[in-house]
Amino acid sequence: MELIPFGEDGWLIPTDDPIGLAALIDRTGLDDVVPGQRHVLLRGSQQRVMAAVAGVPEDRPVRAAREVRHLPAQWEGPDLRHVAETAGMSELAVIQALLDTTLTVAFCGFSPGFGYLTGLDERLHIPRRDRPRPQIPAGSIAIAAGYCAVYPTSSPGGWHLIGRCEALLFSADREPPALLSPGDRVRFV
Repeated sequence: MELIPFGEDGWLIPTDDPIGLAALIDRTGLDDVVPGQRHVLLRGSQQRVMAAVAGVPEDRPVRAAREVRHLPAQWEGPDLRHVAETAGMSELAVIQALLDTTLTVAFCGFSPGFGYLTGLDERLHIPRRDRPRPQIPAGSIAIAAGYCAVYPTSSPGGWHLIGRCEALLFSADREPPALLSPGDRVRFV
């Protein structure tokens, strides 16, 4: 298994299945195991990282699917019409494509609780906006560059806003604080 040094105590492992690989790594003695888009980041000494991945088979089994989280959605985002036109679809077809799709949290980042959801209809793989907005309201459902997400908190952002979700995706008073984790499956309802 290839280990690429990353920072002071980080190691990247390239993989086609970051979520599945991260689930198989022995976390004992490691500071962190973080699946990303095409890598898993391990934090710890080289000796501990080597020990953590020593038992991981090269021909890893396919991971079991997790339970589906249903997120309530309202489809009235200011960019819905633009997304539909760019995708060559009607607004109703965009909404139906999102309702018919089970998405997967590939990784989390950007802000606490922000899950990058994969599995979008190929027609909805549109680029980010030319100009980011200085403020996106919490709960905004957005798409860009092949991903879908719900903004867990108010923040700047350059994605296309297509709807709203009332689910609380991040709360420091909850354990765990983030509603979504890598590997979770998501459906909008």
